[in-house]
Amino acid sequence: MSKRFGDTVAVAELSLEVAKGSFTTLLGPSGCGKTTTLRLLAGFFEPDAGEVLIGGVRQNGVPPNRRNVSMVFQDYALFPHMSVEQNVSYGLRLRRVEAAERVRRVNAVLEFLGLLALSARHPFELSGGQQQRVALGRSIVTRPDVLLMDEPLSNLDAKLRVRVRSELQSIQRELGITTIYVTHDQDEALSLSDRVAVMAEGRLQQYSDPWDVYHAPANRFVADFVGYVNVLPGRVTEVGEGTATVSLAELGVAGLVCRDPASRASLGSRVGVMVRPEWFEVHPDAAPADSVAQAPGLAQDAVGVRGEVESRSYLGAFGRAWVRVDGLREPLIVETSMSERNQLARGTRLQLRVPQARAVLVDADPG
Repeated sequence: MSKRFGDTVAVAELSLEVAKGSFTTLLGPSGCGKTTTLRLLAGFFEPDAGEVLIGGVRQNGVPPNRRNVSMVFQDYALFPHMSVEQNVSYGLRLRRVEAAERVRRVNAVLEFLGLLALSARHPFELSGGQQQRVALGRSIVTRPDVLLMDEPLSNLDAKLRVRVRSELQSIQRELGITTIYVTHDQDEALSLSDRVAVMAEGRLQQYSDPWDVYHAPANRFVADFVGYVNVLPGRVTEVGEGTATVSLAELGVAGLVCRDPASRASLGSRVGVMVRPEWFEVHPDAAPADSVAQAPGLAQDAVGVRGEVESRSYLGAFGRAWVRVDGLREPLIVETSMSERNQLARGTRLQLRVPQARAVLVDADPG
C-alpha cells in the first residue's frame, strides 16, 4: 500500500504479510512511515493505493470502529476522570456487551494483568508501568484480531522499560494476539519480535527475523541503523558460494573471507565490509611496533590489524572502545568484556582480529 500527504510520500509500496499470533515490529527513524502504516491498519487513514486485509478480509473503507483492531497509543490516552475498571471496560460499553459479561471479562483481564487490586484507582494514582498495563488491558479486553502499539514504552524510564518489555512479551505470547508494534528502539525490536520490518523514507528495507536483521542486513542502511557497526571499504577478489574474499587496501589486508547473504558480490566490485564491534577478537598488543607476532589465543585463520585506544565507555558487563588504526579515517568501534579496570584505557595498544567468514558484505559507500 502507499500513502501521500500532499507532495510527501509517507508510505511507498509497502507490502507485508504478518502471521496470525505473531509479534511484528515496524522499526525505523522518525519520519520513516511507521506510525502512518499503523494508522492505515487501524483505519484512521485510507491508503491511496493498495489494500489492507485482516484474516483475508479487505478493510479498505471500513471505519476504525468497525475493524476488530485495538490500538495502544504512545501517551496511553487513558480517561483521567475514569477509574481503572471504567477505562478497561470502556470498549465493551461502546459495543453494548451485556453487563454481567462485561464485568466477567474486565475482572479476568485485570487479574491477568495484576491490576485487580487497583481497579478503583484513577490514572494519576498509578505508576507509568501500571498506566501502560491499563492501556493494554483496555485494548485486549475487546478480543481484537490485531493489536497495534505505537511506541507504548517510550515514556518509561530505562529500567522500567526493560521490565515492562518482558511483561508485554509474556502477555502477547500467552494470549496469542497478532501484534504490530512501532518503535525506533533497536533493543525493543530485536528482543520482542518474531519478525522485524525495517523502514526508511516510507520504504521497506528488510523484513525478517531479528537474527538476520542484525547478522545479515539487507543493505547498508539496515547495517548502520541497527546497533553499532564498522563498515570498511573493500574490493572483491574472489567469489564463492555464499561468501566472497575481499581486499581491504586501506588496512593492508589482502584476503578477508566475508559472508555474502544477499549475493551482492561480483569480481572486482567495490563493497562495504560490516564488522559488529563484538565480532573482533581483542588482545593486548605487547609486541614491538614493527613486529607481526600473533598474540596468544588468537585464531590462526583470523585477519587482523593493530591500533590504539582513542576513547572508551565503561558499560558494566562490557567496554566499548574507539580504536585508531592507521589507514582509516574513522576509529573502529570495539566491544569486549572488562576483566580488568584499565583494560581499555586510553593509549592502550590492541590487536584486533576478525575470524574468516565472520564479517558480512554490504553496499559500498556511495561517496
